[in-house]
Amino acid sequence: MTPPLLYSFRRCPYAIRARLALAQAGVAVRTVEVDLKHKPPDLLAVSPRATVPVLVLPAGQVLTESLDIMRWALAQHDPTGWLQSPQAERDEFLIKTTDTAFKHWLDRYKYADRHPDQSREHYRQQAVDVLIAPLEEALSHAGPWLGATRPVMADAAIFPFVRQFAAVEPAWWASSQFTATQVWLQSWLASDLFWGVMRKQPVADGVCQAGVFSLPLGDA
Repeated sequence: MTPPLLYSFRRCPYAIRARLALAQAGVAVRTVEVDLKHKPPDLLAVSPRATVPVLVLPAGQVLTESLDIMRWALAQHDPTGWLQSPQAERDEFLIKTTDTAFKHWLDRYKYADRHPDQSREHYRQQAVDVLIAPLEEALSHAGPWLGATRPVMADAAIFPFVRQFAAVEPAWWASSQFTATQVWLQSWLASDLFWGVMRKQPVADGVCQAGVFSLPLGDA
């Protein structure tokens, strides 16, 4: 059977979370790295809004939401129980907050010069209040992961966005009081799973076996 076709963009946090789940599940996919300024006609044909990620299944079903792709992948194979969260309601809240309020403030924090109504510090504090502080509290009580001793889907869904947040002002982040979240983030950044899905690919059709790869740190 022909593997599913994944339209992706390497640095997009939504695409990263989808690739993490596909890799964790060991699902083989054909990948197309999309040039967002020159979107391929095939992508526009299956998803008119042409955002990434998009997963086209062999039977023709099209998944255009990153969380749907994650759930589909893990439904195929979930070797360490990413779908088995000890606190499902908490995790659902954190994921929803990531995709709504936190994403809103994160974009303003990253591009504060485009939003001069408030200072960068203001946008940073809003982002902290809606997600970083609740995540810190959850990790402080749960353990190194939201699943206590292991990651669950919420860890992978939230991580790419916290990665962007921490990269805006690295010195501030390193000196902040969010120590549990710092350790959590560093664990993700050092993982073979993350480096595997961040492997650079040409902007063209290709075939990639989703899985765990170990890459030199400089390649991502």
